[in-house]
Amino acid sequence: MRLRNCGSKVVARAPAKVNLFLEVLAKRADGYHEIATLMVAVRLYDRLVFQDQVDDRLELQCDRSDLTTGPDNLVLKAARLLRDKTQCKRGARICLKKRIPMAAGLAGGSSDAAATLAGLNRLWQLGRSDEELALWGSEIGSDIPFFFHGPAAWCTGRGEKVTPVACGRTLHLVLVCPHVGLATALVYRNVTVPNEPLAGDAIKEALAGGAVERLGELLHNRLQPVAQRLCPEVATWHQRLRRLNAAGQLMSGSGTSLFVLCRDRAEAVTLSRQLRSETDKEQADVYLVRTEG
Repeated sequence: MRLRNCGSKVVARAPAKVNLFLEVLAKRADGYHEIATLMVAVRLYDRLVFQDQVDDRLELQCDRSDLTTGPDNLVLKAARLLRDKTQCKRGARICLKKRIPMAAGLAGGSSDAAATLAGLNRLWQLGRSDEELALWGSEIGSDIPFFFHGPAAWCTGRGEKVTPVACGRTLHLVLVCPHVGLATALVYRNVTVPNEPLAGDAIKEALAGGAVERLGELLHNRLQPVAQRLCPEVATWHQRLRRLNAAGQLMSGSGTSLFVLCRDRAEAVTLSRQLRSETDKEQADVYLVRTEG
């Protein structure tokens, strides 16, 4: 994420993420699944502005009427969590401009929560480290710690155990986000844990070496077949993207967004233009993005 001071306000840009590899290892006693995933942050951002309140209220405004701004929103959960952990009594007014599609496997909500922890830490001058904020964030969202350790990381446990990894080159991607969502819990409820989970050593090496063709061959998401059964649009888009003959294509997270891994920026520009010309804007959005860092 990116933070900057703007007068008395703090402004944050919260990036989306995509999963280049996601394997399900086991079902946990707490109802979650043990996973191993390789995630990268991409340049598709939500924007958050934080400013002090005259009292101790926490207030959230958003430009999306279909996103709740009540106490269940992860942004407000993160703000309350930070106050509880630090015994801070100050309030804040938070304005959120959404660009990352929701319920799409891009972790927009988790990224916004991470940005809130970092942004309010700066606004309130609490002096907490990224390590502390990431640890606290894991209590309310498994993907939140990643955004303190990006732009690329190997994540295990529920996804909250994060080890930064090398990214040998900028990756150019085309994101396709159908206008349908899938609940993460529903997808995980229907996944079958494999008898022999795939290891991720090879794809980490490909990422570190900047070997895009090899990276494309190793893309993997155990949740994709489940999402395709639950949401036929995912299967339809996967078939369309395969015909583009890029380095690779995959669904991100629990869906429904998919991405095309391109060999270079020129190919990404060409394919994004082609997909936009062929896609009904009422059915899906197409984004040309690259990895952060």
